[in-house]
Amino acid sequence: MTRGYTTGTGADPEPTTAYGIPQQREAEKKSPEARTPDRDRYLDLLRSLALVRVVVYHLFGWAWLTVLFPSMGVMFALAGSLMARSLSRPAASVIRSRVRRLLPPLWAFSAVVLTLMFAGGWNPLKDRDHGGTWGLLGLVDYVIPVGAPPFPWHLGAKSGLLEDTWAVQAVGPLWYLRAYLWFVVASPLLLWAFRKAPWPTLLAPLGLTAIVGTGLVTIPGETGNAVTDFAVYGGCWVLGFAYHEGLLARVPRYVAVSCSALLMAFGLWWASGHQGPDGWDLNDIPLAQATWSFGFVVILLQYSPSWQELPGRLRRWDRLVTLSNNRAVTIYLWHNMLIMATVPILDQLYKLPFLQADSAVAALDATYTLWMFVLIWPLIGLAILAFGWIEDKAARRSPRLWPNGAARHGTGRNGTGRSGTAGRRRAGSV
Repeated sequence: MTRGYTTGTGADPEPTTAYGIPQQREAEKKSPEARTPDRDRYLDLLRSLALVRVVVYHLFGWAWLTVLFPSMGVMFALAGSLMARSLSRPAASVIRSRVRRLLPPLWAFSAVVLTLMFAGGWNPLKDRDHGGTWGLLGLVDYVIPVGAPPFPWHLGAKSGLLEDTWAVQAVGPLWYLRAYLWFVVASPLLLWAFRKAPWPTLLAPLGLTAIVGTGLVTIPGETGNAVTDFAVYGGCWVLGFAYHEGLLARVPRYVAVSCSALLMAFGLWWASGHQGPDGWDLNDIPLAQATWSFGFVVILLQYSPSWQELPGRLRRWDRLVTLSNNRAVTIYLWHNMLIMATVPILDQLYKLPFLQADSAVAALDATYTLWMFVLIWPLIGLAILAFGWIEDKAARRSPRLWPNGAARHGTGRNGTGRSGTAGRRRAGSV
């Protein structure tokens, strides 16, 4: 399973604060009107785009998507910014809050996946790859994602309802939760180091990636994968600190963009000579992923417009952006399982009487992946209805089935079409 996942697990535990946008902080001190509970919709839009890109990437497998939009780097940067803001409170309480919001959705997912694995005949004690006592102890990672959970590489038959590698696909996304948890725990120390020495702390992950992500130093097993993930995306996480602390805002835009372009050019050059099994897929090329993502995120944050509402034609997507931000963890955890679920559903089309002709079968074969793309979104909607409310319980909110901000749009409007101060509600919670 290649790595291109993302999620909005960098959720802010406080339901009444706005993003700490450097350009806005002085205005917030002076103007009560600026201190509204609205989210920065530009950042929310970035998170939504990252989620869509993840689903499309895992459905079509297009390697160029990792270059077009490095979703993981974007998501780690957004989460790092939120973490830096929250660390104005005691670090222990912030870490507890983050972990509390992460674990219940994971437990629901793990319960379903493990039940299916055990029902399919998997015995972790007898697994050739993850067996024995260590395999059994590894089940803890389905509860607290500190490492890589065990799973069977093959389960069932190739001609079964799901392909025999379904467990690999299902468990693959859990690597991100491990990386996110590591970043959360390390954030108090990282933020302290950033405030003491901002530029060395910001650039250190790139240096570490050059060591552990290029084969210069090899750390075996899942420990090596975890360290590499931490190095590759650590720069983006600390970029979130730099954005929140205003460091990026103090760098002239032409300097930031020029340096980022050079760094991204280096990433593409490195990728050209170190392509993996999927060619230009940056998920297989750690140093290229780290440098391209870092430069890409710097440019996105330099041009951050800090919208309180989506402008112009983007406004038609407001409710979907709100919904995806509120249910980012659910979408992330379940999307791979749902992609696989589209196959047995679509296979039923071949049984329809009017699709028995060779030409009809050929047409369906040629458009099969497109039909998967069409079907995956209502399946994600069903997953949101079935499991999304767990995110609310984890955040100690009242459960909501479809939190798309519809109530926010129905009340509190003034004559200009913008929400009045008294009627404003939080647009998203992730």
